[in-house]
Order: sequence, then structure tokens, then C-alpha cells
Amino acid sequence: MSNSDEITIPPKSKRLKHENEDKLSDLPDCVILHILSFLNAKEVVRTCILSPRLKNLWKSIPTLVLHSTNFSTFKSFTKFVSKILTLRDGSIALHALDFERIGSIEPHLLKRIVNYAFSHNVQRLGISVKGDICHILPCISSCRTLTSLKLSVSPKGRHNYGRTLFPKSLNLPALTTLHLGNFAFCASDKDKTEPFSAFNKLNSLVIDNCTVKDAQILCISSKTLVNLTMRNHSSDLYKIELSAPSLCTFAFTGTPYQKLCGNNLSSVKQVNIDAEMLSNYTEPPLVLLSWLLELANIKSLTVSASTLQVLSLIPDLLKDKLTSLCNLKSLKVQLKPLSYGLSMTLRTAKFQKEFKAGSEPSSPIPDGIVDFLIQNSPSAEVDIIDCSRFGGSFDNLPPFPMSSIFPQFLQPSSREPVVDDLRQRIQQLEQAVLEVQQYIQLAHEEISRERDEMSAIQGHMSMLSKTLAALKRQMQTMGLWQ
Repeated sequence: MSNSDEITIPPKSKRLKHENEDKLSDLPDCVILHILSFLNAKEVVRTCILSPRLKNLWKSIPTLVLHSTNFSTFKSFTKFVSKILTLRDGSIALHALDFERIGSIEPHLLKRIVNYAFSHNVQRLGISVKGDICHILPCISSCRTLTSLKLSVSPKGRHNYGRTLFPKSLNLPALTTLHLGNFAFCASDKDKTEPFSAFNKLNSLVIDNCTVKDAQILCISSKTLVNLTMRNHSSDLYKIELSAPSLCTFAFTGTPYQKLCGNNLSSVKQVNIDAEMLSNYTEPPLVLLSWLLELANIKSLTVSASTLQVLSLIPDLLKDKLTSLCNLKSLKVQLKPLSYGLSMTLRTAKFQKEFKAGSEPSSPIPDGIVDFLIQNSPSAEVDIIDCSRFGGSFDNLPPFPMSSIFPQFLQPSSREPVVDDLRQRIQQLEQAVLEVQQYIQLAHEEISRERDEMSAIQGHMSMLSKTLAALKRQMQTMGLWQ
């Protein structure tokens, strides 16, 4: 073999340099910025250490995701937000801003963020904070480039008092997507509120735990609305009047205590319902059946097992003839663990045929309920889907303590002497407290997003603890407990 045919092996240092070549820096700026747009702002800024090429590229990012949960302290979060608004390239349009602060925020900082977004022609804006945000609503009203708006305002304290009032009118001519959380809609005409009629291009609407004030009717009027999603976990009694001739999809999650009606709902073809009940309400929401009567022409219906349980609580339901759902092609039933509120209702109800004291229902789907829904569409395809929210995390726990202990605790005493009865009740409450603590711990780890359910569990935990402490103090006063 001649010298020219010999294979030359490069030095080790050169091989390592070739193997560790920075391929990311070879990409066009637009591609790198697109990749960075999927990261939160803190991670985007950190990329500046990866390559000299990326040192200042983050300043041109067209999207900003600013979440306080990505920072150890609120002080460090606000400092970061202030710096990124100052250092970002002001000549670059801001396509999207997603700001989230779990807790209160200074009004001047929030206003600065919103003003920055609007001065850079933001198209998609998301704000999720605690407290009133009425001071930024006038700024939002003046933004003519906005196509997507999400405003989620968690009330201060445990209760939904003092909610932010949604303006009677907003001038957002380009808006196609609107998501509102924890707002109150004010009456605009006698007993009716109609907050969405001015959005001439609205396509998708999400109303999350909102209510009406000084009104009995929430009118959702839009010629362009295609998708409507509602979430509600209150027992507010008002009427939802739909005037949306293009509406195709309707989805609801929560406690259905509001009456649904409309002049022409024949356009609705797909309905998803995940109904629950509040733990302190024993009367089933009878309007749930009326919803199915109003949405008569749907082709696809998806319901949770809890929805079927709520329907089954309606007296003599299976004896009635359903006059709707004649065009149903698909019925999907999603299996998941029942919420705390519905579990309380089911387990304390006087339905001896289906429930035994302290036990789970024999089946997550009540007998006869599926046949009831498809009686006018016997050829509809029925799918049972297991979509457990908890992933089996509760499997090792005993039945929820409220299933037997709390109802038993409320029963009048028949034991003699009274001291023995009190001792037994205290022991029952102590066991209940321990078991609820286990559930709360698991809930914190596995279902942190289920805030409403967590709030209900913690409320009953507080009630149990206070009752237990009061009983022990009384027993100690009597010298009957050490």
C-alpha cells in the first residue's frame, strides 16, 4: 500500500472537537426562536450559555411564558420579569404572552406587563392571577391586534366574594378565542346580561366558574361561535340562554344547576358532560335531563360515570320516555373515581338497592341508564373508556371516611351510658381525621389541579378537627378524658 493510500487518523483533540460540534448554532434564527417559543422565559434566558451565537438571541423571542412557579421566591420572579421586559428587543413584535402568578401581585407590575404586551402588538394574551384586575381591563379594551385572550382571576380568600366585574363591552375586533375564569357578569338589560355580543369573530369561548350579578339570565349571543366550554362548581341559579346558530360543540364540567335553553340549538352535534354534585346539596340537579332535551339533535355524546350517577338520582327517571337523542351515533362513557361531593351524596342517600353502608356502588354505571340514553338510537355505538384521574393512587386507602363514619356520627345516640357513646364518637372522628389527612396528602401529590375538590376535602377536614377538639374539651371539663 502506497503512502497515499494510508488512512490518517486525526489527533484525539480534533476528533473530540468534531464529535462535540455545535449543530444548534448552524440552524437559522427563525428555527431556533421557534424551538425556544416552547420554553418558559427562565429556560429561554438560560440558553444564552450554550453558545456565543445564542448569547443575545433570546432577546428576540416572540413569545414570553412568565410563571411564578418557576421561581423559588416571588421577589426573584418580579426581578426577573422586570429585567426581561427591559432587556428584550423592543423592535420585535410580541406574538404571545402567558403570565401566571399563583397569589397576589402588585397592580403596577401587572399593568406594566399588560402595557408592554399591547405596545408590542400582542396577539395571544393569557393572565392568571389572584385578586381584582379591573385596572388593566381598559388597556385590554384598546388592543385591536388581540386574537386570543385568557383572563383567570382567582378570588382572594376561600370564598368567591368580590369577583372582578367583566366589562359590559370590550372593543376587540380581531378576537376569536376567549377564556374567562372567576368573573361576574353584570346585568345590561333588566334581568339579562349579554357580555359577548360585541365579539364579531368569536369562535371559541370558555366560561370557567363565572357567575351573574343582578341578573337572572346569562345570554351567550354570537353568530360565529362554534365551540363553547363551561365549568361551574357553584349552585348559582340562573338561566343560560344560547343564541349561537353556528355552535357545533358544547362541553360542561361541574355542578349543572343552571337551566339551559335556546331558540335554535340544532347546530350542536357534539356534547361532553362531566357532572358532579356539591357535598352540601342532597337534591340532584334536575336540569341535567332538560339539557339533553334541549340538545336534541346531537350525534356524539360523551359523559362521565359521575354524570350517569347524577342522572340516576332523578326520581323515576327510567320510567320516563326520552323525547330527544334520536340522531345519536356515538355514546362514550368515561370511567373515573367519583368526586368527594358526589360520593357524599350517593353514600348518604336512601337507596338501599344500590348502596350498602360504607361500600362503593356496585357499578360505576347505574343499571339501565345507558339504555335510557340510547332508547331512541338503538344502533348508536357505545364505548366505555377508563380514564382514571388518580392512576390508582387511592387503591391502598380504605373507603373514604365520610362514607360511614360521618353519617353514623350524626345519628341520635341510643347508647347508655352517654360517656361510652361520646368516647366511641371521638374515636370515630379521630379515625376520620387520620384517613382524610391521607387523602389530602395524596391529593397534593397526585391531583394538584383538582382545586375545587381539594377545597371541599379541606373544608370537611377543618370541620372534623374543630368538632373533635370541642368534644375533647367538653370531656376533659367533665373529667372523662385525659
